[in-house]
Amino acid sequence: MSRIGDRGEMEALVEMGQVVNATLDLDQVLGTIAERGARLMGMKACSIRLLEEDGRHLRIGAAYGLSDRYLEKGRVAVDRSGIDAEALAGATVQVRDATRDPRFQYAEEARQEGIRAVLCAPLQAKGRAIGCIRVYAAQEREFTAQEVSFLGNLANLGAVAIENARAYADLRTLSEERAWSARVTHHQLRAPL
Repeated sequence: MSRIGDRGEMEALVEMGQVVNATLDLDQVLGTIAERGARLMGMKACSIRLLEEDGRHLRIGAAYGLSDRYLEKGRVAVDRSGIDAEALAGATVQVRDATRDPRFQYAEEARQEGIRAVLCAPLQAKGRAIGCIRVYAAQEREFTAQEVSFLGNLANLGAVAIENARAYADLRTLSEERAWSARVTHHQLRAPL
């Protein structure tokens, strides 16, 4: 049973934004989004998959409620996962039964994990896809319009948080490189000719 209707979608998103923006550590941001997303929506599990640099594979960024066995099944090949290809193109995709839907790459593993229905939304930043967020239900079902809307809004919030965390990490790296360069330059200036 979805909990977003009880508290209101906007209130839940504001709270989520506050929690996610309290840190700039990417792993912590992703983990928080996955856990809170699953709990708020009353789902079995949630995963965030990030697009790899090759643009052809998705890797797990974070997951909540999924077993290690399921997570270790392998990365997702976009050309073999119709739901992810559709999501990366900008659509929110519903799968009523992942064990029988040909768009789902790991149908047998989903059956073993107890996953039936899946809702997948794109993570987009700066006009490009950076990954997907999925929620999983243990029973075959249709997702409500409110759940679809909430996951889309959560995906937007998540994409901004991911980009902020990545920008912070890049800034830290640049700062460390500048500090190293300054130390080396200082040492070289002090060394006798």
